[in-house]
Amino acid sequence: MLGPGEPMACYHREWDQEGFLVLRGSGTLVVEGEERPLRQWDFFHCPAGVAHVIVGGPIVVAAFGARQDDRTEYVADPAAAKYGAAPARTTTDSREAYEGWERPTHTRYDGWLD
Repeated sequence: MLGPGEPMACYHREWDQEGFLVLRGSGTLVVEGEERPLRQWDFFHCPAGVAHVIVGGPIVVAAFGARQDDRTEYVADPAAAKYGAAPARTTTDSREAYEGWERPTHTRYDGWLD
């Protein structure tokens, strides 16, 4: 679950494929520097090596994949930066990429998607 304007992660690319299914709500997908709207039941197949991030509008997303390769590159990108979801510079260091981000907090669902 992502609240309005909340990014799922720092804009990044991995060397394994992933899939994302929107279960409820809407949001924005930034993929390879382009913004795409997401709505309920949209599916995004993310091939290996493709830079991406999902930003909530609010939204509930099922994310799945098989991590066999732990390499991740966090990509500086103006479209993702517009949502506060990009690192200052491209890096493979997660500490640098997430510098200044607040740690997520777990909260109970209070019905904001109903």
